[in-house]
Formats: sequence, structure tokens, C-alpha cells
Amino acid sequence: MLAREGESDSAWGMSKTFRRWKIDEPLFLPPTVQDFVRPDHLARFVLSLVREAIDLTKITGTYGSERGQPPFDPTMMTALLLYAYCCGIYSSRRIAKACRERVDFMSIVGLDAADFRTISDFRKRHLKALGELFKQVLHLCETAGLVKLGHVALDGTKIKANASKHKAMSYARMADRAAELEAEVARWLSTAAAADAEEDKLHGRDKTGEEMPNWVADKQRRAEKIREAKAELEAEAAAAAEAKRKAEAEAAEKREAEGRRKGGRQAAPPSSAPDAKAQKNFTDPQSRIMKSKDGFVQAYNAQAAVDAEAQIIVAQDVTQSAVDCGQLVPLTDAIEANLGRKPAQLSADAGYCSEANLAALEARNINAYVATGRAKDAVAGTAKGKAPAAPASTQPAGKPTRVEAMRAKIKAGGHASPYRLRKQLPEPVFGQIKQARGFRQFLMRGIDKVRAEWAIVCTVHNLLKLAHRRTLSAAWPLPRANEGRWREKQVTPPANPSKSLAYLHAPRESRRAPRDGMSCPRYR
Repeated sequence: MLAREGESDSAWGMSKTFRRWKIDEPLFLPPTVQDFVRPDHLARFVLSLVREAIDLTKITGTYGSERGQPPFDPTMMTALLLYAYCCGIYSSRRIAKACRERVDFMSIVGLDAADFRTISDFRKRHLKALGELFKQVLHLCETAGLVKLGHVALDGTKIKANASKHKAMSYARMADRAAELEAEVARWLSTAAAADAEEDKLHGRDKTGEEMPNWVADKQRRAEKIREAKAELEAEAAAAAEAKRKAEAEAAEKREAEGRRKGGRQAAPPSSAPDAKAQKNFTDPQSRIMKSKDGFVQAYNAQAAVDAEAQIIVAQDVTQSAVDCGQLVPLTDAIEANLGRKPAQLSADAGYCSEANLAALEARNINAYVATGRAKDAVAGTAKGKAPAAPASTQPAGKPTRVEAMRAKIKAGGHASPYRLRKQLPEPVFGQIKQARGFRQFLMRGIDKVRAEWAIVCTVHNLLKLAHRRTLSAAWPLPRANEGRWREKQVTPPANPSKSLAYLHAPRESRRAPRDGMSCPRYR
């Protein structure tokens, strides 16, 4: 027998008194399931935020009929998904298991856990509306003083698609493989036809002997799928060639109107035939093979714009392009669309550098710091790297191109230049998402669903920053969505900027009190 409390058991050679093990003692549970966790627990914060500060009309409005079994409360399901993503749990089966075994999940769903299929169906049904919560949480972060738009850094990261790169096939291989499969099926059918008489003896008169085996039908389906993918590549190549011809015609008309002539040899007309190496994946046709630090992977290119104040994601998107150059202007415009104003400064790595992008930032009056490392050859017209060649400069002859001016600007700024923030801001965010919370592969397939899934991931990142702010400062009241004032509510920043979140992220040498009413020296 175990020793009683306060006594030792000499029979077992024990001389130490242990706490009583009350595994078999009856318990009186707390009056509410929310008491399963402490008052400052993240689960309580997420539940309070969803119930009081987020408008779920687009989700709750889809439930109108009283027929059938009553569904789970959509507010509870939304809070469950957001909290699960905060904990790095994305699989519906793992979420359902946590609802049965973890008290923090029980504090949200109660003791009536949803089945994994119900959780999966809810996410698929309301995927678009869940992705749109990004903007609401972003406004809450702005209200809490976590977004200043003094400096925003852009970057992209490759995230694996829910497909294997081994399920992709090149255009040149498609025609050969489809012909091989069709020839193989024809050979099997001819063999089956020759064995009709023998099969009649084996199977009797109930069977004709001409039934197609399952493995033959599978080969035919594979051949049809390859033909469809081949046709899609041809259609995409034809559309791209037509767009290029149209752009060249417009450029020629513009030159003719200005009285200019195009020098050099006449370029060959764009070909409507697909590149022999162009590939299509059969599992997720909209994903692309991209190069990452792990080699070539079937992936999407996830983009994020991160504010310098507290590493809040202020704009996000997903693209099928492996290069980042075409995403700078859309992300910059998305920042203004989400928050109603443009950032004062913007930094990005060399993948975003081009004359057109720098001209676009100049037209928007944004102080840009864009790396030019891989763009130096593009200015001279000898680009051989992966960065796209910069378009011809529109600057007058003898005046430095925008890329050259940007290089000189970064060099003149030295160590104190905001250019250094281009790595300090987005890289930790991607590390928190991919390493700390384990989001390394999309669950959905198709560009639209993947975009919504990435929006949910970014929403959860901002939500965690909001929760972290709550633990660093005094409790601030959550504005209620049904009062109609949550976007206008403003929170006074800390009186002592040296205790602000931006100060905590600053390098040690810059942690000094600001003078003359200026902001923290890291962001001047």
C-alpha cells in the first residue's frame, strides 16, 4: 500500500514523504469549462476576441434553414480553428483529438467536441470568409497601436503545395507517355478479344468476356488526364503569346506616335507552342515547381508585407510565380487598401528590384530601400542571374538609372540605413510561421483555396501579436463589433516609448530614451 500523507513506508525502504496521488478521488468540476484554464490563457483571449470584437456575419448569415440536425455554433467553430492554428495544429483529425483530450480546447468547445469531418467541412465551406478575417484582425492591431506604417518590409517564402513534384510531367513527355498508355491499353484489349472464347468457358453465359478490367480503365483515365494537361499547357502558351503580341503592338504604336524607331534586329514573333520543359502537376495543376533551400519543390510563393512596429503582417498574397518581382506593386497597393494609407518607407530584397518597380514606388511617394545586388548586371543589359532583367530606363541620357540611384542611396546610408530592416522584419515572421508553428505545407489545393488558407495563417500570426501585446501592457478593453465603433476606437500609446514593444525589439545599442519628442532611434 502507498504511504499515507505525512508518513513514510519503511517496508519499501522509503524515508521521504510524497504528496498524495489523487487519481481515484472523485472531483467536483469547475462551474464553467472556461475555468479549466487560467484567466490570462490564450484560449480565453481568442474566445473573447471572436465573440466580442470580430464580425462573423458572412459566416452566420449562411445558416437560414431549420431543417436537419442543429449545427455547431459557427462562433465556437471559428474560435476553435483560430486557436488550433495558434497552437500549430492544422489537421482536422488532430484538432478533433485535441478537443477530446486537452482542457484548453475544451474551454472553447465545452464537453461537446465536434467530429473531425464536421471541422473539415466547416473550414471548406467558410474558407473564403475565414480568410477575410485578416482585415478585421489587422484593424484591431492598428487600434491597439501595433501598426504605424513607418517602415514596411516585403518578402516571399516558398511553401510546399499539397502535391508531389513526382506527379508533374513536362509537355515533351506528355505526348509520348499518352501514346504509350493508349498503345498499351489497345494491346490489352486485343488480347482480351482473342481470349473471348476461353473466358466464356470460364465465366459462363452471364458474362460476355468483354468487361474491361479495372487496371485497364485506370490506364485509360491516366492517358485522358495527360491529354487534358497537355491541352491546358497549349492553351496557356497561346494566351501568353497573344498577350505578348498585343503588348508589342501597343509599344510599336507608342513609338510611332512619338516618332521613334526601334533599333536592332527584328525580334521573332512569340511562339504559341509550349516550351518542351513546361510542366503540369496532376494532383494540384495550379502549383508550380520552385527552387527553395531544400531543392526543387512543388510549391506556391507566399508573400507578406511586415510592419516594423511589432512585426504585424499588413498585406499578404500567394502567387504561382517563383520570382518576386511582379509582387511589389500589388502588395504595396494592398497595404493602402487594407489600412487606408501608404507606408512612409518600404524595403525589399533584390528579387523585387526593377526599373518599373522603383518607378512605381516613386510615383506613390514612398521612400524605398530595395536591394540591388542581383540587379547590377540588369542595368548593363548583361543579366545572367535569376532576377528578371530591368526594363530600359526612361531617365534622360547621362542620368543614372533608378537602380543605380538606389544602389548609391543604400551605400550612402551605411549601417544606419533602414535598408537593414529588410531582413530583420520578414524573416522572423516566416520563422515563427514555419518553424515555431510548423506550417510548412498547404492543406488545400488550387490557388484560390491556398490564398484563403495563407490569409488564415497570417490572421493567426497577427492575433498572437495582439495577445502578446496584452501580456506586455495593461489590459485594454476589446471594442465590440456590434457597437459599430471598433474601427474608430483609438488607444493612447505608452507614455514612455522606451517601454514600448518597438523598443523591446530594438538592438541593445539603440535602447536609449528618445530626445526632442522623436520616436525610437531605431525607426527614425
